[in-house]
Amino acid sequence: MLGCANPALKHLRQGDSYSNQKLWDEAIIEYSKAIELDPGFAIAYSKRGTAYNMKELYDLAIADCNKAILLDPNYANAYSVRSHAFLSVGQYELAFADCNKAIELGPNLAIAYVYRAYVYLSQEQYEPAIADCNKAILLDPNLAEVYWNRSLAYKALGEKSKAIADIEKFITLTDNPQWIEMAEQEIEELSR
Repeated sequence: MLGCANPALKHLRQGDSYSNQKLWDEAIIEYSKAIELDPGFAIAYSKRGTAYNMKELYDLAIADCNKAILLDPNYANAYSVRSHAFLSVGQYELAFADCNKAIELGPNLAIAYVYRAYVYLSQEQYEPAIADCNKAILLDPNLAEVYWNRSLAYKALGEKSKAIADIEKFITLTDNPQWIEMAEQEIEELSR
C-alpha cells in the first residue's frame, strides 16, 4: 500500500539495489530522485548519506544525516551513518555522541556498536571496545569490520591468538582485496 502512495519508494529501492552492488554514484542519483519526489523522506537522506560516506564525501554525508535527523529525530540509522562520517574526519566526540544516540534509539543496530568500538579504540579503551564488538557480533555476526576492530583491541592487549582468529574471520567476510592483503600481513606480523 505504501508503495502505491509514495512514488519515491521506487527510487529508494533502486538506490538500495545500486548500494548493494557498491555502485555509489548510481545510488546517489536514485536517492536524490526519491528526495525530489518526497523532500520529507528521512530514510532517503540517510541512505544517500551512506553512499556519500562510501565515496568519502563526508561533508555531504553529514549534511544529509542532519536533514534526516531534522525530519525524524528518532531515526537511529541516521545517527549511525553520521557517526561514520564524523569518525572519518576525526571528530571522535561527535561520533561517540551519535553512536550513543543510535544505540539508545535502536539498541539492535549492530553497526552503531562497531563505530562506538572504533571510538573506544582511538582512546585506547580496549575492554569497552571488545564489549561493543561482542554485542555487535551477537546482533550481526556477518559484519566484517567488527572482527577487525576487535582484533585491534586484542592485539593491543597482547592477546595474539584471539587477534589472529578475528583477522581470519574478517578475511572470510570481506570481499575487498586490499583489506584481505592488509589482514594477511597483520597475521604474518602477529605470528612472529
